[in-house]
Amino acid sequence: MLEQFQWLPFLVAISLLTMSPGVDTLLVLRSSAMAGWRVGFVCSLGICMGLFAHAAVSALGLSVIMLGSATLFTMFKIAGALYLVYLGLQALRSAWQAQGLRLELPQGRTFTARTAFRQGLLSNLLNPKTIVFYMAFLPQFINPEHSAVTQSLFMAALHFIIAMGWQTFLAVMVHRARVWLARPKVAQALDGLTGVLLVGFGIKLALTQR
Repeated sequence: MLEQFQWLPFLVAISLLTMSPGVDTLLVLRSSAMAGWRVGFVCSLGICMGLFAHAAVSALGLSVIMLGSATLFTMFKIAGALYLVYLGLQALRSAWQAQGLRLELPQGRTFTARTAFRQGLLSNLLNPKTIVFYMAFLPQFINPEHSAVTQSLFMAALHFIIAMGWQTFLAVMVHRARVWLARPKVAQALDGLTGVLLVGFGIKLALTQR
């Protein structure tokens, strides 16, 4: 299987996809700014764990069934859109308060690694665009003489490694800039921009045709 795998085209395409700014990048950056690079790392872990689910679904053909059912696809798409809007509204509420990103979380209010992992995982799993991408992209590299599930999971593992490396780098860079980000005006601008973009991603997802 591996000797016939088209390494270079796949790695180039998946690396460009990973480094393109999007919802995943926004979540990792905000998690890192709020609670440190380790929490940003855990958020990235949640996001990347969802890749295996998408790869398995694509390989098993369930994504074909989902795309063939307008009702099921619409329900899944709306669920993902609502979750993105929810995260965006949370960021906008934080921007409205304009308290700045604290180096220590305020008493009684925590942003834990568990919360970051859950947000990252749900954001990825509830995004049908990832399923569509995997269904359209992965088959180009699958050798029909071998297991489609095994090959898809292998490619998802490569995507996992690349995405974790890139997003961890972003998390560390943001963590180093936390003193600057702790300024109320800077934090307000960051939260406001993040909130607007997340809500925008959610609305765009909800309005996108099949």
